[in-house]
Amino acid sequence: MSTNETSTVAITKPKPTKKPLKPARKQVQPGEVERKETPQTGKEYNIWYNKWAGGDREDNYSNKVKSQTRCNIKKDSGLTRANTTGNKYCCLFFARGCCPYGWECNYLHTLPDPDNALPDSSKDCFAREKFADYRDDMGGVGSFNRQNRTLYIGRIKETGPGPETEEIVIRHFREWGEIEKIRVLQYRSVAFVTYKSEFNAQFAKEAMACQSLDNDEILNVRWATEDPNPVSKEQEKRWLEEQGQEAIKARMDPHIVRAMRAVRALEEGDTLDDEGEVLEADGEVSEDGPHAKRRKLDLTPPNVQRSESPKPQGLLSSDTLEGLKYFAEIRRQHGGNASIAPFNPQPNRTSAGLGLAEYGSEDED
Repeated sequence: MSTNETSTVAITKPKPTKKPLKPARKQVQPGEVERKETPQTGKEYNIWYNKWAGGDREDNYSNKVKSQTRCNIKKDSGLTRANTTGNKYCCLFFARGCCPYGWECNYLHTLPDPDNALPDSSKDCFAREKFADYRDDMGGVGSFNRQNRTLYIGRIKETGPGPETEEIVIRHFREWGEIEKIRVLQYRSVAFVTYKSEFNAQFAKEAMACQSLDNDEILNVRWATEDPNPVSKEQEKRWLEEQGQEAIKARMDPHIVRAMRAVRALEEGDTLDDEGEVLEADGEVSEDGPHAKRRKLDLTPPNVQRSESPKPQGLLSSDTLEGLKYFAEIRRQHGGNASIAPFNPQPNRTSAGLGLAEYGSEDED
């Protein structure tokens, strides 16, 4: 072995443990943030779109003001009163970086947990009511009829090629949650960011509204419309199905699952082991799935020969007739000549009036 060769040893680092949260700090002091009124560009103020009606589109863009505060997850996250009271909703002003209450806030000062479902699915992670439809400009809270995880990022100042812009967008938006995919439209100043959780997308939309990346621009963050690409539609459909299956499995009782497997095995004539798995003919557990060969239970009595299933007659099917014959044979073998006494109901006696004279029994006399 030569002296120039070097051997590499893989060193596995232990997984970092989560540090206990400290009390949340106050992001701003009361009165520190200067409130600026929106310049009037029309005669009527639309409270639905939060802008003056009648103004030009370009004037509306030019009137956008950069946010004075921004949330810093590493510094601002901490414990609040919500961790004691059990409130699962996040603070909207914490996401915007301007909560003056700190640990005294009644809402969470942390990122939303994707694994914990919210009490009300018709509200977002900030406890704001969703609507049936999106606004025309795709702003606002959103819709409860669609699980949207994609954000539209507009007005990006591009100073380099597409990969460089993509790296900048990822660096600024991965702070708010795990990103599934990102798409940058070069020379159009637009990007689409898809998170793995809808809660993280809701938080990122408020945290990055009217913020800037690296070039002092003012971002336009909106909800993205549905992707017309058939591949993306199929992926989204598959993801929704997987999420639904996981939610159902998490809520189902394992005892009920075993009982359903036992009933299905009884219906199909399969045998199950102690763990509820289907056995093959040689007694081993089937590993090939539902199409594997299985040993059927022999339900035919020893003295009864199998015959071809009769054709259905009337309302009863062939399986029903075969089952009735089987139970009749069991009754003949074990019950002997036991017979069931016919039930003869007594005719109802009609009496005039209230029938008080027939209250007592006639057999007492």
